[in-house]
Amino acid sequence: MYALGIDVGSSSVKVSAVNLDTSESVGVAQYPKEEMSMLAVKPGWAEQDPDLWWQCACDGIRDVLASNGISPAEVGSIGIAYQMHGLVLIDKDGDVLRPSIIWCDSRAVEIGNEAFETLGHEFCLSHCLNSPGNFTASKLRWVKDNEPELYERIDKIMLPGDYIAFKLTGEAKTTISGLSEGVMWDFSLNAPSKEVLDYMGVKSEFLPEINQSIGNHGTVTNNAAQESGLIKGIPVTYRAGDQPNNAMSLGVLNPGQIAATGGTSGVVYAVSDKATYDSKSRVNGFAHVNHTPDVPRVGILLCINGTGILHSWMRNNVAKEISYPDMESLAALVEPGTDGLIIVPFGNGAERILENRDTGVHIGNLQLNRHGQAHLVRAGLEGIAFSFVYGFEIMKEMGVKPDVIRVGNDNLFQSKIFAQTVTNLLDCPVEVVNTTGATGAARASAVATGVYSSLEEAMAGLQTVAIYRPGQFETATMEHYRRWVDYLERILA
Repeated sequence: MYALGIDVGSSSVKVSAVNLDTSESVGVAQYPKEEMSMLAVKPGWAEQDPDLWWQCACDGIRDVLASNGISPAEVGSIGIAYQMHGLVLIDKDGDVLRPSIIWCDSRAVEIGNEAFETLGHEFCLSHCLNSPGNFTASKLRWVKDNEPELYERIDKIMLPGDYIAFKLTGEAKTTISGLSEGVMWDFSLNAPSKEVLDYMGVKSEFLPEINQSIGNHGTVTNNAAQESGLIKGIPVTYRAGDQPNNAMSLGVLNPGQIAATGGTSGVVYAVSDKATYDSKSRVNGFAHVNHTPDVPRVGILLCINGTGILHSWMRNNVAKEISYPDMESLAALVEPGTDGLIIVPFGNGAERILENRDTGVHIGNLQLNRHGQAHLVRAGLEGIAFSFVYGFEIMKEMGVKPDVIRVGNDNLFQSKIFAQTVTNLLDCPVEVVNTTGATGAARASAVATGVYSSLEEAMAGLQTVAIYRPGQFETATMEHYRRWVDYLERILA
């Protein structure tokens, strides 16, 4: 028997198959093969066609089944992960009314900011754990204000993963986790936030049926089976946004466990057993995949824009386009602390951890007679690691105490210099795990069908490919980090 996981990203849709007898991933398919198209009709806008996601999901399902010799009758469950914060609108016939306004679209920023002021900072943070900001509810208010005729035709609002589940099952459902990522869930009442919904113009009947992330989300219909190559009746049993799902895929489920990613931007995702928030709104709080009112599990999400993008900039402009492994070897020629050279990496727009300041990248203490290419590459890696740690101080203020940080075997965490710097400063091990979001979604789907007794059991077979522990160059790293913080605070003064 197999489980399928579908991961709907803004660049591609990935489909993974997991053999439930061996608990091993047997194949992953990605569509489109090149990066998915995005509509940007005006500056700051970003839209995608939800039916393109569905077509890519169908292509991926057919591919992964055929490539691995899997009969559709052998598929026992389906799980879905998806890009967070997008808005999908359907009418009473289930047809999409307009392209999805996706996560990186910024048209609703001011609407969210005004809601934050009108509803009150204390209310929004204590009840919803977030400012309404540029999240899903604010995007719907933009539609109400700017496309009123279309707004009147809305039957249901959905997140991207809700729509893929709807195409599979014909049933409109969502989750507590999904509503929380749209800033529509009141944690104090364990119900949709009437105050936010009323302000944003979200009629109560717009909301689909609300489920837990793991549960009965419907079964594959005859039409969906014909389009995807599946068979009718396969249960869809899991869905979650990409960051909660990535954390779950790494086995991060309980307090003390932390997930991190280091792609173009960087994310730290910590699990708390309290509905906690930062009074300065420098982080987000979302219901985790295993959250229930009786056993709270809240994901505290820290995002840093200027991380991997700096490393790729270094490769293109400083390292003369050598490979990333060769950049690592080059940086290793320099001792920790880079002979005093400091790089502050915040050069990819406003940083929430800096209270939305846009500082740009700063290079400090550059000595023309001492510093060269290798120093710049290493200082960039160390500066990115320092930004993770600086942001993590916010989480510590909120009571987060790390026991272990788990990361995927990709992007910045393939750099020993970067990973060792992080583990030295946070004084906890970094475990590099070989998994993907689509594979995690597949494993999670098999919990509801009884193959696994819990998410912990489903993730128990994860393969750890490396562990970094505090110790190597710890003192030198801490001293240089203090210099980096002093430099950053002078910039911010």
